[in-house]
Amino acid sequence: MNQQTAVRTTTYREAVREALCEALRRDERVFLMGEDVGHYGGCYAVSKGMLTEFGPERIRDTPLCESGFVGVGIGAALGGMRPIVEVMTVNFSLLALDQIVNNAATLLHMSGGQFNVPLVIRMATGAGKQLAAQHAHSFEGWYAHIPGIRVLSPATLEDARGMLWTALEDPDPVLIFENNTLYNMEGILADDAGPVEIDHARVRRPGRDITLITYSASLFKSLDAAEIVVKDGIEVEVIDLRTLRPLDDATYIASIAKTHRVLIVDEGWRSGGLSAEISARITEQAFYDLDLPVERLCTAEVPIPYAGHMEEAALPQVDKIVAIIRRMMDHG
Repeated sequence: MNQQTAVRTTTYREAVREALCEALRRDERVFLMGEDVGHYGGCYAVSKGMLTEFGPERIRDTPLCESGFVGVGIGAALGGMRPIVEVMTVNFSLLALDQIVNNAATLLHMSGGQFNVPLVIRMATGAGKQLAAQHAHSFEGWYAHIPGIRVLSPATLEDARGMLWTALEDPDPVLIFENNTLYNMEGILADDAGPVEIDHARVRRPGRDITLITYSASLFKSLDAAEIVVKDGIEVEVIDLRTLRPLDDATYIASIAKTHRVLIVDEGWRSGGLSAEISARITEQAFYDLDLPVERLCTAEVPIPYAGHMEEAALPQVDKIVAIIRRMMDHG
């Protein structure tokens, strides 16, 4: 972004909404479907007002049947359309696992390369708003396990605005996970913000002492923690993964070669999670660059509690990140 670029203050929600409206205007094959996306304006008000502009053919309210309407989205994609399917929360996507994992992710392979499935599925993810265990988990790491799909996790307004169009140009299924705690987040966005690439992680803060790998809402907790430990003379390099499948190993491996210490902050669970996969890759590719074992901070291995103080205690928080960073430097 250069100094002449006009910018404005907006929210993550509006950035997503702008991306949806742009896609609908640019390509008549694009339509949005999901529970309450039309008359209600979306569970998180992302699609508010879009029914009036685009009409019921392109903003389609669906029954409460994730398996059914995700299946319709797959069929529409096979038929040449560019559907954007909204699943209200990641927990409800489990009702469509058969469609996502056994159909969307496999059809290109099982057809011998004859049938692409250019489907985009958006869903809210994450905890922090007291929505309890059936509405607040982070299953991105589960989907990142599945060949045949791309998994995106936009944290910044720029990515919330720009990842959708790039995803729609992908000939294969793309899942976009939007952390529900980010929708009200305000920030600066360029007036001419548009599509962004979705192949690489980004260094959001350069540093020399510790590499901190994270994504989604945990990015901002990590940046806050990095700002705190600057007072201790500790410079943390914060990496935003952005794309969880395929992972961009090269960016964080290059960082570790410089810092020789690494902390992974992941809102998913620790056992068998995304942080475990990244830790294994670091051990395979950069073991001799490490001065300390890989550290991980994840959500407590419990269903997300409803009570606010318990939910906060279960999730990675700034004070926990700061404590681990200081301990790693003390033992380095």
